[in-house]
Amino acid sequence: MSNDQFLQGTWAKLSEVAVMGAQYNSRERQPHPRCLKGTREKLLTYIYAFLDDKEKNQLIWLHGTAGVGKSAVAFTVADKMKGLKVREETNVEKRLAGTFFFSRKHTKRCTTGYFFATLVYQLAANFPSIRDDVNEAIGNNPALLDSDAPLCDQMEALFLKPLRKLQFRLRGSEPLLFVIDALDECSSEPELTDLILSLAQALREPELPVTHILLTSRSESHISNIFQNDEVRPLVREIPVRTSEEGDTISLDGVDVDKDICTFLRHSFKELESRHPDFPQPSTDDLAKLASRAGRRFIVASTMMKFIIDDEFSDPRDRLQLMLELTNKLLPGTEVYKLYDRILFTCADPKRAYLHLSIVAALVDPLPLSQISKLLGPGLGRDVQTTLMQLRSVMDIPADASLPVNIYHSSVRDYVSDPSNCGLPQVCDTASPHSLLAYSSLRLLNAIPESTALLDALSELNKYNHPSSFGHPSQRLSLPAYYGFGVNATQICNIG
Repeated sequence: MSNDQFLQGTWAKLSEVAVMGAQYNSRERQPHPRCLKGTREKLLTYIYAFLDDKEKNQLIWLHGTAGVGKSAVAFTVADKMKGLKVREETNVEKRLAGTFFFSRKHTKRCTTGYFFATLVYQLAANFPSIRDDVNEAIGNNPALLDSDAPLCDQMEALFLKPLRKLQFRLRGSEPLLFVIDALDECSSEPELTDLILSLAQALREPELPVTHILLTSRSESHISNIFQNDEVRPLVREIPVRTSEEGDTISLDGVDVDKDICTFLRHSFKELESRHPDFPQPSTDDLAKLASRAGRRFIVASTMMKFIIDDEFSDPRDRLQLMLELTNKLLPGTEVYKLYDRILFTCADPKRAYLHLSIVAALVDPLPLSQISKLLGPGLGRDVQTTLMQLRSVMDIPADASLPVNIYHSSVRDYVSDPSNCGLPQVCDTASPHSLLAYSSLRLLNAIPESTALLDALSELNKYNHPSSFGHPSQRLSLPAYYGFGVNATQICNIG
């Protein structure tokens, strides 16, 4: 084998391990959340000022509650940096060095095992001059691409060494940027701790080109504690941040967000007008009421608009009125749950709708409608498509029936994680979706003749203790293993 063939083979292996769905603009993440023009201007200006700092490496930590628009900001920043060159004389090399958007919904995106392989694939695609060095490092130690390889070894070979190779080439150039979204979607707290500490260690290296990392997460205590670590804190630029002695702040849910949400709503209703020319545009007062109901959460405003617009069988004027009738006397943070209550209430059978929604949210890997119906069986699986079509404002249901359905936002998973989050009396005694999945899986296992594939699948399942450990969709088995999502083998054996 020639050296060129060897390097090409190594690059092909890296491309197979890198998680393409974790890139900010991947097809897997569509529809992509982004900041509408004219919104988030103060926050984005503040972030871009950090990114233009050529003096020191920085960890920029943007955090807030669920649904306030963290991922939209991360996408918008990444997309802008993708369009900016590191130097005027280059046409290929961009300031965006790599992205990784975590997600509990996808087994390779809720772990750090593929993190550095995914970043170095993007980095080497952006800077072809380091590709041979990356291939050589992997060729010398193929185990680096194993998701169980030590994170420190992966960081050294797949992050630090490639960046060191770029130091001389990028001297005096614009800083590089990595964007890491939704740290809270990493399913292992120890893994996440190790990752953030490792990134801080990397940015303290003196032999790197100036590099910034934008990280977003929910405001959770275990994540905050990591950023307060003595080795991490000196590198951190935290948002929210107080910008004046008078108490002015820059944050994801500051007072200026009400205006941004009004801008978003006005834009959305203009788009609705193109589909329904007879639809009367809401008054300024009605827009203000809707913005108030959103509680400074873009996910609430976005879901409201999907609810109003996306049902071709309902009059959008009636649905708008339902949204205006939502009480504005809500506890902070409960706005999205009350909205989900209202959406469920409009379904023909709210209890069945809640049940099917909770099943979709609990699946480790998403499934198509037909497979969800088959998984749940003739009883629970009855009318799955009819029911879920009434919930299109909170979940993505592709026109292609072979593609999986998925929730739009992680707040849906929070909502169905505990029936007490739902204010509808019909759902108070709803069974746990994990119990239902386990029961359905057992029913299918008992109905399918024993096979080598089944035995192999069960043997593999017994290695794991957590649902998020299951394989990627591309590695699913076609028979009983296909139906073990959200349930491990121990749970199945303990039922009945």
